[in-house]
Amino acid sequence: HYDVVIVGGGGHGLATAYYLARKHGVQRVAVLEKGYLGGGNTGRNTQVSRSNYFYPESGAFYEHSLQLFEGLADDLNFNVMLSQRGILSICHSPHEMELHRRWANAIRMNGIDSRILSRGDLEKRVPQLRLDGRYPVHGGFIQERGGTTRHDAVAWAYARRASALGVDLVQQCEVRGMQTTDNRVMAVETTRGVITADRFALCVAGHSSQLAAMAGLRLPVTSIPLQAFVTEPVRPVFDTVMMSAKVHVYVAQSDRGEIVVGAGADLYPSFAQRGSLDIHRDAFSALLELLPMFGRLRLMRHWAGICDMAYDVSPIVGPTPVENLYVSTGWGTGGYKAIPAGGDTLAWTIVNGRPHDLLRPFQLDRFRSGRLVDEGAASGVAH
Repeated sequence: HYDVVIVGGGGHGLATAYYLARKHGVQRVAVLEKGYLGGGNTGRNTQVSRSNYFYPESGAFYEHSLQLFEGLADDLNFNVMLSQRGILSICHSPHEMELHRRWANAIRMNGIDSRILSRGDLEKRVPQLRLDGRYPVHGGFIQERGGTTRHDAVAWAYARRASALGVDLVQQCEVRGMQTTDNRVMAVETTRGVITADRFALCVAGHSSQLAAMAGLRLPVTSIPLQAFVTEPVRPVFDTVMMSAKVHVYVAQSDRGEIVVGAGADLYPSFAQRGSLDIHRDAFSALLELLPMFGRLRLMRHWAGICDMAYDVSPIVGPTPVENLYVSTGWGTGGYKAIPAGGDTLAWTIVNGRPHDLLRPFQLDRFRSGRLVDEGAASGVAH
């Protein structure tokens, strides 16, 4: 029997377990993972960390997460390889440039760093960028503090520290059912037996709707693949993270030298964790239009993560109508960058029995009241 059982051994589940043990002194915590730690969406993303969101509610949450990322290596005593190389968003028309100005100003009003860049600024910052191709570049804006971390390092850092604090990390343990009584979850039925607890939390990304259904809960979440690719490694040639919402591509260079490319989300619901040729074609045609020098590189790997997409493209984190069941879902394309803050605030919510202040806008009841937080544009890719 445990005080808290967390289903899902990815970044959010491990971070929640760590903060429960370290900040709140919860002694009996278990993380149940059907595969291996960090093997889901945590290991299937492009490793971006940023807080340049439009709405104050989103900006405050993701800024808290970015600040935690900035101190994570010291907190966990593990090098997560934070590289604050800047997050650069480019635009391709005067109309889009005006929208970027409003976006950048809104970000600054939220107290978060953001700076408009002209064509001349972009030419100096990214000399490889084709400014006058099929999609002419008119300018953009940048968050200098944004950047990347190593996803495997983040997962293992949280797992290592949580384990040292007494958290039980149980791998190869799939949850196949839940025992409920009087609107409470009493136990989970797993491939390793029945496990009881006082409180349960679901941190299972694209499988949230399936797990919640075991407790009789229906979530406003759709599971959609989001694909990414890497090329063969080369010497350092690209020192920022650049994205274009117009042509649905974003690109960075990893610490191993690979060019990491992300694309728009697929157009159909699926639980597949693999790529598809049409997305490959569209993403690489956009990439080569903007950065033609990468046309000589060979594609090495491609994959997909399963995005848990809420209807307003904002997360759902906190208590549910099931009395002792909590969820962390609806992250869409922003789950990785939210790992530290997601774990920190969910742990606080579980211990205190009410939503953390940063989570109040992201409760499940907003879909009943219509008080949505539509961050589709700030997600950086098409949905």
